Amino acid sequence: MRELINRGEALESSGKALVVSVCAGFELSDIYDVGPSVTVTVDGDTTAAQRIAEEFMDYAWQTREFVSSPWTSATAAQAVEQAKAGELNAKKPLVLADNSDNPGGGAYGDATDLLRAMVAADLQNAAFHAIFDPAAVQAGIAIGVGNRGRIALGGKHAPEMGGGPLDVEAQVVSITSGHFRCYGPSFLGGGVWNSFGPSLMLRVGGIEVAVISRNCQGVDLAQLTSLGVDPLHCATIALKSSHHFRAAFEPIAREVLMVDGGGMLGSELLSRLRHVRRPIWPLDDIKL
Repeated sequence: MRELINRGEALESSGKALVVSVCAGFELSDIYDVGPSVTVTVDGDTTAAQRIAEEFMDYAWQTREFVSSPWTSATAAQAVEQAKAGELNAKKPLVLADNSDNPGGGAYGDATDLLRAMVAADLQNAAFHAIFDPAAVQAGIAIGVGNRGRIALGGKHAPEMGGGPLDVEAQVVSITSGHFRCYGPSFLGGGVWNSFGPSLMLRVGGIEVAVISRNCQGVDLAQLTSLGVDPLHCATIALKSSHHFRAAFEPIAREVLMVDGGGMLGSELLSRLRHVRRPIWPLDDIKL
């Protein structure tokens, strides 16, 4: 992608094109017109513009197997096992990024299987962002700050993908309006005010669990600090995000581990696509 953008900028600088716009395409889109594209804007010579566009897409096809940021996703059990093994002497947090329930990709944000595994392993000094569950927030508000009670967390939208409601005995650590300011390097940063609606932090064993009323992926440290958690001193931080978390969280992490928590964007996603045009690579073996 960077190579194609550089090539487009060089064409713009040379005057051969006014604008070259490269679109990588969104791999999670279950629509017919999915995939990469390029738009070339010129003044007059559309034949030359068409040739430039064809050359771009020929190159994109030739390099289709190149992956710039490869990862293999661990299961929730594997991720928690690694977190437990390193939590005692951790000087920096292990960041677990659950790509499968990333609200930024259209997931529901209330999958519970990763949190369930963390609770079962009795992780200590851990943080989890977040469970999207307005009803659970209201239940926590009714219990009150400093008090303990039972709350059913998440799993309400698609319990078959990422786990059903998780019933926990929790202490309500903090309750906020969800209004906070982000200073990180992500798209939520730069001093911008944001709100995730009424929010709370629950303490479940050794895990601080953020519960929010407006869905969003984890991208800024303030999403934790505004609820009273210091991410710099956590042994483990679990987030629901694919890429956007990296700018803020990777610099503070001892390691980042991608996790498939069984949510709707996980390993079973490709089998659920219905509207994508076929044949298309890599879903089909295309010979050209």
